[in-house]
Amino acid sequence: MATRFDFEMMAYALKLANKGRFTTAPNPNVGCVIVQGNQIVGEGYHFRAGEPHAEVHALRMAGENAQGATAYVTLEPCSHYGRTPPCAKGLIDAKVAKVVCAMQDPNPQVAGKGIQMLREAGIEVEVGVLEPQAYQLNRGFFKRMASGMPFVQLKMAASLDGQTALANGKSQWITSPQARQDVQQFRAQSGAILSTQKTVIDDNASLSVRWNELPKSIQSEYSESDLRQPLRVILDRRGLLTPELKLFHSDGDILQVGCQGQLEAPIDANGQVCLPTLFATLAKQHNLQHIWVEAGATLASSLLKQGLVDELVLYLAPKLMGSDGKGLFSHLGFTQMDQVPQLDIQDVRQVGPDIRIIATIKHA
Repeated sequence: MATRFDFEMMAYALKLANKGRFTTAPNPNVGCVIVQGNQIVGEGYHFRAGEPHAEVHALRMAGENAQGATAYVTLEPCSHYGRTPPCAKGLIDAKVAKVVCAMQDPNPQVAGKGIQMLREAGIEVEVGVLEPQAYQLNRGFFKRMASGMPFVQLKMAASLDGQTALANGKSQWITSPQARQDVQQFRAQSGAILSTQKTVIDDNASLSVRWNELPKSIQSEYSESDLRQPLRVILDRRGLLTPELKLFHSDGDILQVGCQGQLEAPIDANGQVCLPTLFATLAKQHNLQHIWVEAGATLASSLLKQGLVDELVLYLAPKLMGSDGKGLFSHLGFTQMDQVPQLDIQDVRQVGPDIRIIATIKHA
């Protein structure tokens, strides 16, 4: 039975794991705390794929104090040799007495094998402490492991009456500088940013992470070279992107979908890129587990109708643009209310003068 102290230590391990959210992909975010008695003797988190795991950092800090200690880990210790040795073996060799895991690792290479290895070595193992919080920390990793598909966040911005542009197409800028800066930390946490050639051309968008616009708290904790630039995935079947665009003069790799010499994509019955197949390909071939979408009403509607959006991040500006403007979504074709996706609002807050709503999608 987990104690209050167990919950406190796991909460701290989760806080450590969260520090890797800008750097660890495609690996999950993991934190570890080693406790001797009621004193923390070691701690660490996974920073980047190929580098030591959280348990290794914590064990190095603990040294001989790890013997007989309790290790709190936000994800089941790995049991296989990859680019690093198995962490379960490291804990066994250090002679810890107990391991508390927030949850089992869904990776088929682990999937309970690490827990089994620890128990066979005589180490007490407890699983499930703060499991919901641990799951939230690695939603993309868990979704890709379970379904072969990435976790998809759709970012939209509109006036208070739901318009994304004036009738003449002008839209810069609906939201405030504060809201646009807020977007940067979402971009920085994603593995890829998905958009269309129309959005890139209309806005001359770079779709990269702008270091100088990230919150000061992030700048103080990471160097600019630490943070990865997401892959920019652009739907460009007609090859309309031209070299002078900002996209090609900013940091980060670019993948043009449907463009000859880049990623060829199957076309659906409507003559559009088959998005489910594209997402599965990106997850498998590019190890992408988290995609951030910035696009207009057409792509947003396609993603929504096909049940591909996991979470909506919506910025509403205190402006009124009228019904002759351009709406958030194009034709969705619903004829019954039970077809309409329901939103489960997770967070509502003010960002500068704007309102930011984060909501998960409940598909019919």
